[in-house]
Amino acid sequence: MDLYLRNTHVLITGATKGIGRAIALTAAEEGANVSFCARDAKAVHSFEAELTAKGVKAFGRALDVADSAALAGFVADAAAHMGRLDGVVANTSALAPGNSVADFDAAYQIDLMHTRTLAEAAIPHLEKSGAGSIIAISSISGSEDYGYGGVAYGTMKAALFFYMKSLARHVAGKGIRANIVSPGTTYFEGGHWDKVKTSDPQRFAETIAFNPMGRMATPREIADVVVFLCSARASFVSGANVVVDGTATQRIPN
Repeated sequence: MDLYLRNTHVLITGATKGIGRAIALTAAEEGANVSFCARDAKAVHSFEAELTAKGVKAFGRALDVADSAALAGFVADAAAHMGRLDGVVANTSALAPGNSVADFDAAYQIDLMHTRTLAEAAIPHLEKSGAGSIIAISSISGSEDYGYGGVAYGTMKAALFFYMKSLARHVAGKGIRANIVSPGTTYFEGGHWDKVKTSDPQRFAETIAFNPMGRMATPREIADVVVFLCSARASFVSGANVVVDGTATQRIPN
């Protein structure tokens, strides 16, 4: 299926590893030019070269998405560099593990407010696209309590549901769509569940067993859904929360 992404421009935050990296690579394979940011300057430089080798334009910058001025500036510079902006993906997460004030502050600034900053900075550019798309990466932890202690993480992922639904209605008249993708447990080398596999093998095994499919997602399985939603093939999908969890969740959506 042609997603009509060739020569478009997609921007992703937190894109040098895991799901963000897979989104950037998948978008590039579909012919989209890709801008991305992450905190590690060396990783940004290396990934920029990797994307360019796929025959597309790439524009990377090292920054902390909690710095709203730096993030908004990056969006403006990326749009100017590519001459357009067609889709943005708010992927970066603090992965705040607990219930402390510090955890809540980090999750608020990174999971929630960076999404808001990205959207507000991108809207004027996306409106010019005529087919603009905003996607936030939430989590099934925003809709179900799994008892792992990630209270701050789950709280802010839940807050994204309201923000993005409201945003979708407000930007619809500008020709912009806004959606959420909520991954289930996703395994990649060096990621959260890779660390759990080493540090707490019993919890890892229980988490695998909890899912009727008997495994975790790969980043590419999440990325395929995200990139489809970015594309004109999803032109009437907006305000949705698309769950990609291999049947892990048990709730019935209203």
